[in-house]
Amino acid sequence: MGTMNISLPDTLREFVDQQVAQGSYGTSSEYLRDLIRRDRDRLHLRGLMLEGADSPISGEADAAYFKGLRDRAAGGKSGKRRA
Repeated sequence: MGTMNISLPDTLREFVDQQVAQGSYGTSSEYLRDLIRRDRDRLHLRGLMLEGADSPISGEADAAYFKGLRDRAAGGKSGKRRA
């Protein structure tokens, strides 16, 4: 694992220290790694959403379509996709 040193204004350093002191994180490094992972995940999700928005419309989003999505999300059997 590599090392990176960062400089923070006192107010941000105090905020990071508070997050660690509250017990949410063991160290300031854990806190910053979590923030970076969350930002990476957010950017990935944004990319997927933009990709979906740019994709062609492939069918009607009716009640059956949304029921299928709910079933898939719940791990149900209805994995059929409507075209």
